Amino acid sequence: MNTKHFFLSRVCAATLFIAASAFAAAPPAEAQTRYEQERARCMGGQSGQAQETCLKEAGAARDASKKGQLSDGEGKLKKNANDRCDALTGDERRDCIARIKGAVNSSETGSVKGGGIIRETRTIEPAPAASAASAR
Repeated sequence: MNTKHFFLSRVCAATLFIAASAFAAAPPAEAQTRYEQERARCMGGQSGQAQETCLKEAGAARDASKKGQLSDGEGKLKKNANDRCDALTGDERRDCIARIKGAVNSSETGSVKGGGIIRETRTIEPAPAASAASAR
């Protein structure tokens, strides 16, 4: 395969992925709106693909979205994160969800490449008020 064909096949694959992601799990009306946006990109020559190919892929992504056959990946990640927190109860569960969502009082260090991501939530609780008897 020559370099030009290899490059074009990569561009086509990337465009299909982007189009599929845009349509993923969208309601029918939203899928139609996204299809119209993708179609406009195809007609305007902004897709980096042949117009015919671009239109076919946009239509296929719309149809698959209406059938619920596309997944955005992010939805699965969020579901998995929430599933991990479901094993906990009370304050621990609340803190787990805050870590996953990246709450203001949460931090994240590390990387997947480095062996793992550490998420930490700090909750500041005031010390119990001293009673009048113990203050003397």
